[in-house]
Amino acid sequence: QVQLVESGGDLVQPGGSLRLSCAASGFTFSNYAMAWYRQAPGKERELVATISSSGGSTNYVDSVKGRFTISRDNAKMTVYLQMNSLKPEDTAVYYCKTVHRARAYWGQGTQVTVSS
Repeated sequence: QVQLVESGGDLVQPGGSLRLSCAASGFTFSNYAMAWYRQAPGKERELVATISSSGGSTNYVDSVKGRFTISRDNAKMTVYLQMNSLKPEDTAVYYCKTVHRARAYWGQGTQVTVSS
């Protein structure tokens, strides 16, 4: 079965960096686009970044452009989110997502807290 497991969330000071990982299993990872979402307390879940199956195409929400980088390693079946210059407003639970056979799959999420 499709499984997505996020890791790497932590408490970090403003201006700091984190790298999130999402390990996938149960499907042919290299055939599917992947995405990172986040959900802050009291807010709706929002799309942060997407990456094509090959990794050749990426997109970002305006608020993270120039600070976050999405990448993938198809051999390791893992997608990453490198987050630099973190701001308090980046505080959220971060989720990875894929759509496999018309069904959306989500990981359990990893908490990122940006605070001094």
